[in-house]
Amino acid sequence: MIGSVISKNGKEIRLSEERWYHIVESHDYMAGNQEIIFETLESPDLIVEGKKGELIALKYYIKTSISEKHAVIIYKEQEKDGFVITAFMTSKPETIIQKGVIWKK
Repeated sequence: MIGSVISKNGKEIRLSEERWYHIVESHDYMAGNQEIIFETLESPDLIVEGKKGELIALKYYIKTSISEKHAVIIYKEQEKDGFVITAFMTSKPETIIQKGVIWKK
């Protein structure tokens, strides 16, 4: 396991080595951005509910390794804890936000 943080719902959310490998293979610009993943999970601007029960945390960053972006962390919470499914950055958060905000800072 790479690390974990506590979500807004008080659940420990884990980032496994397997998921981290998946993230950087799919989005190579995420390499070196583990801290953004943890910070977004701990202190998101918004949380959106996904179609299959997953949660999507979004946080705006004025500066990232690739420019001004919103970090998007998709994760699942279970009864006791949870895990990161994937993570990426976007300059168009509207398409995610329109799914329905369930929590806002």
